[in-house]
Amino acid sequence: MRSLSLYVKRDSLIHKIDPFTKIIYVFVSVISPFILPTLIFSTSLTLINLLFLLLGRVVKKVLPIISFVFIIILTIFIIQGMFYDANQTELFSLFNLNFYVEGILYAARISVRAINVLLAFSLLILTTPPTEMIESLVRRGMPAKLGYIMHSVLQIIPMMSSNASIIMDAQRARGMETEGSLWVRIKAFIPLIGPLVMSSLVNTHERSIALEVRGFSAATQKTFLHQEKVPGGMKQLRIFFLLFLAAVLAWRLVL
Repeated sequence: MRSLSLYVKRDSLIHKIDPFTKIIYVFVSVISPFILPTLIFSTSLTLINLLFLLLGRVVKKVLPIISFVFIIILTIFIIQGMFYDANQTELFSLFNLNFYVEGILYAARISVRAINVLLAFSLLILTTPPTEMIESLVRRGMPAKLGYIMHSVLQIIPMMSSNASIIMDAQRARGMETEGSLWVRIKAFIPLIGPLVMSSLVNTHERSIALEVRGFSAATQKTFLHQEKVPGGMKQLRIFFLLFLAAVLAWRLVL
């Protein structure tokens, strides 16, 4: 049975790090460039996240997302390059449109921070089983209902993708054309939406009933089926990440 998550199983050093340590790292990696918004610092963190994705052997899964975000980034460069408030130094002209150094640099800072956020969260999601991630947070005091919501959000994309492929196969079995020109694909997409939405609602309702039968809302102390296994050195690694964040804050206050 196909796993309904974006997690990619690999035998890598990144996969062996416990979920809570990775969550702390992602928090520090995402918030640090906003505290110290320099292009060099943001680029450095982005390259570090890219290196971790390479070590986890999941970078190929991120490339399609980056290619999609590239369109948005290109738009940012065009708009900020021409219309940024602090534009003064002209860089080049294209089709009688003037682009300025200040706007391009500002767009670069925004774009690098956006890519850094994307890579950091991809690192967490692709190398951490969602059940272990949510369970780690619930163990540390997060409400179980909030954990269920987060787990459902992580499953939305793979679940809808799985349901869409099943519905599409059923439509093909009924003789519907689903491949060909753009217009044929658009016509095939419309009959897909209704069953896809309805199946998602039914699945959500069935899962909520199953949880209630198992006493999910019961006001009693919850236990866990498995013991949490934390590799050695993780506590020190968490302290290092928090000290790094403190150093970034101190650096910003000094500047």
